[in-house]
Amino acid sequence: EKNLKLEEKITMLQQQNEELRARIEQNTVITRQLSEENANLQEYVEKEVEEKKKLSRTNEELLWKLQEGDAVSPVKLPPASSTSFYRCSSGNSSPAKVRTSRR
Repeated sequence: EKNLKLEEKITMLQQQNEELRARIEQNTVITRQLSEENANLQEYVEKEVEEKKKLSRTNEELLWKLQEGDAVSPVKLPPASSTSFYRCSSGNSSPAKVRTSRR
C-alpha cells in the first residue's frame, strides 16, 4: 500500500516535471521573440533619432538661408493661412508633412 502511494506520487511529480519543462520551453521561445522585437525597436528608435537630427540640421540650414536671403533681398512669403502643417499621429514613421494649398 505504501509502495502504491509512492508510485502515484512519483507519477504525479513526473507529470508536473513535464508540464514545467513545457512551460520553460514556451517561456524561452517567448523570451527570444521579445528580445528580437526589442532589438528591432531599438534599431527603429536609433533611425528615428538620426532622422530627427537630419531634419533639425536641414531646418537650421533653411532658416539660415532664409535669414541670409532677408539680409540680401526681401523674400515674399505666402500668407500664413495658405500653409497648413499636419503632424502624423497614427504611429506612422513619416515625419511631419507640410501641405501648401493655392486658393
